[in-house]
Amino acid sequence: MSLSATPDPRQLSIHDFTYQLPPERIAPEPLAERDQSKLLLYRQGTVQDRQFRELPALLPARSLLVFNDTKVVRARLFARRPTGGVVELFCLEPVAPHTAIEPAMQQTGNCVWKCLVGNGKRWKEGPVTLEFAAAGHPAVLSAERVEQREGYALIQFSWEPAHLPFAEVLRGAGHLPLPPYLNRADTDVDAVRYQTVYAAHEGAVAAPTAGLHFSDAVLADLTARRISSARVTLHVGAGTFQPVKAEHMDGHAMHGEPISVSSDVLQQLLQHAPNPIIPVGTTSLRTLESLYWLGARLVQQPTAEPTWHVSQWQPYEPQQEVATAEALQALLTYLTQSGSDTLHATTQLLIAPSYRFRVITGLITNFHQPESTLLLLVAALIGPEWRTVYEHALAHDYRFLSYGDSSLLLP
Repeated sequence: MSLSATPDPRQLSIHDFTYQLPPERIAPEPLAERDQSKLLLYRQGTVQDRQFRELPALLPARSLLVFNDTKVVRARLFARRPTGGVVELFCLEPVAPHTAIEPAMQQTGNCVWKCLVGNGKRWKEGPVTLEFAAAGHPAVLSAERVEQREGYALIQFSWEPAHLPFAEVLRGAGHLPLPPYLNRADTDVDAVRYQTVYAAHEGAVAAPTAGLHFSDAVLADLTARRISSARVTLHVGAGTFQPVKAEHMDGHAMHGEPISVSSDVLQQLLQHAPNPIIPVGTTSLRTLESLYWLGARLVQQPTAEPTWHVSQWQPYEPQQEVATAEALQALLTYLTQSGSDTLHATTQLLIAPSYRFRVITGLITNFHQPESTLLLLVAALIGPEWRTVYEHALAHDYRFLSYGDSSLLLP
């Protein structure tokens, strides 16, 4: 195998990936029906206006759709200081006693999380508290700042009754973390519509929004048309809303996010090639492409201790070229030999123009913010014609961002 490197996007200017997004084009609320949104079909350079309900008929034959089944947690907490002032705590990720999201959500009694703190300047010391109901019974949550770091704080939570898992505490005490650009409180409608119908594993602080368009009827139609499906999990972090502030991409640090993929799905991916594999959303796409880089490292460094993390620049470093099937098989073999049925890893993968896709052949996604890493990903997939797609969407009254309309991109 020869050493190769994908051209490096470190010197890309984020200002080359912008467009004018009028505020009135940002969808403030979901449509009455999930699958009634518009669908922009981009297929080999041509653009068509369709409806999302038509998606199953528009997919290439023998496609495999890959869904991210993460579930958004009620990560925003509004607690009160003893003097009555409100402090907002936005739970970002667990710190102790668990750093993995699944066991952290089952922790009882107390825990420490990394949090953003709003209106916290007057919160000098001591706990803030929040009363709530759990299973119809009164409960109370106490939060104390144990350390202030740059940009966030470490918050120790404790609660009564202590036998409640932290997931139950958040369900009773918390609010859904809607995107900040919506600039409104969450509602009972959001409690249903800011989750996908197939959400299963709690841990995200933002929805995988491409999946919000799927209804039970669309899923049934996919089955009827023999479109295969698979589920992976990437718990979307708050960094998904982090703007790119650096002039060039080498100054931007991608946030790390946990991913989980079963051995059954790895087997499904291997068996499905060379038929189309189409992720639902950028999070599913980054998960699938991260699998390639995790497996490629196993092949390239067979005697090294496995590193279950993909850094943002890993694809752009000189390295041995590894076939996609070989990389996926290496992961499957490792799981079999280790007696595990699920791969757990983290990814900071940055996908930008010059990236060469190894696993996926298309994408279902919403319309993303200007100068965002998500827009870079779209540009990597369809090239400079991302501008044509976005100009068409703006000219034809598409709704943008999390509650906006959808696109099926088939380069």
